[in-house]
Amino acid sequence: MRRNGKGPSQRQLKVGEELRHVLSETFAREDFYDKETKEEIKVTVSEVKISQDLRNATVYVVPFGGRNREKTMASLQNIAPAIRAMVTGKINLRYSPLLTFRIDDSFEAASEILTLLNSPKVKKDLS
Repeated sequence: MRRNGKGPSQRQLKVGEELRHVLSETFAREDFYDKETKEEIKVTVSEVKISQDLRNATVYVVPFGGRNREKTMASLQNIAPAIRAMVTGKINLRYSPLLTFRIDDSFEAASEILTLLNSPKVKKDLS
């Protein structure tokens, strides 16, 4: 069933939130390492958006400390099949969704907006 741009369905939202919980728990309890550098991969899962057919999931993450973003993303893409296998056993879905990882920039955008709103020029315009 097509929703014609009306946003995600309740099922998509529910499955996305369940995936977020499972992924967050997996990253908290398991240790993941970059295959090349052997550095530990630590991220916070902020959101999961899932496709209408529930076969693809975009996982938005924030690396701890905000450092090494590109390296963290490359490492996550390399271990995505292993993470998918772990998640498959913890969630009851007909198909295990393919995981695509993206950096979540929403926290930085919110910080920039807050900085702008607190600037003297904007405060002067508001009063």
